[in-house]
Amino acid sequence: KRNRRSKNIKIRVKPDRSVHVSYPFYVSTSEASQFVVKSIGWITNQQQKIETKKSKIEESTFNTKLHTINIFKGTENKTGINFNKIEIRLADFESESSEKYLENVLVGIYRYEAKKILPPRINELALKHGFQYNKISIRNNKRNWGSCSSRNNISLNLQLMKLPDELIDYVLLHELVHTKIKNHGPQFWARLDELTNFRARELSKQVRSFSTYTL
Repeated sequence: KRNRRSKNIKIRVKPDRSVHVSYPFYVSTSEASQFVVKSIGWITNQQQKIETKKSKIEESTFNTKLHTINIFKGTENKTGINFNKIEIRLADFESESSEKYLENVLVGIYRYEAKKILPPRINELALKHGFQYNKISIRNNKRNWGSCSSRNNISLNLQLMKLPDELIDYVLLHELVHTKIKNHGPQFWARLDELTNFRARELSKQVRSFSTYTL
């Protein structure tokens, strides 16, 4: 499809694995087709990723820190809440709209739980080990589990709610150590080791096995 706003050829693989190509008016259909042919490897890889991702969305029941989540097929995308039980109905498990709906609902659940759990827990650890911090913020960050600014403002990823409690504590301690040591040098790891029963590197490796993405 020609697009007046396009400045170059763009290929998009949609959740149903169909391939959509947009290109500027000054590019011929033949040139666009040749570009697609050259991109077959990338397209196939994206389609395979979609197939893998689809398998992650299925009828299931699982527990978060504070809720029991039940995901099942219904006639429309809809969520019902009964105290700590949440039912998420999806019209299907393949469409982009259902996937986005599920992601938004889960992010909302994790955000609520993170705000309930993380601030009191990091305050407890700070008091126990003699750390001081300024402000705590909860974000949906795709790049890291947490960060500590030069002013000792700590940002925590709401996706931490997917981690076991031991790994959550590790991330909180990691950021608390940064209130005193602003790098990842030997002194930083030595202090973090003291706080984690000399398991800092091991726990760090375990955290990396989890994804900061919701789905």
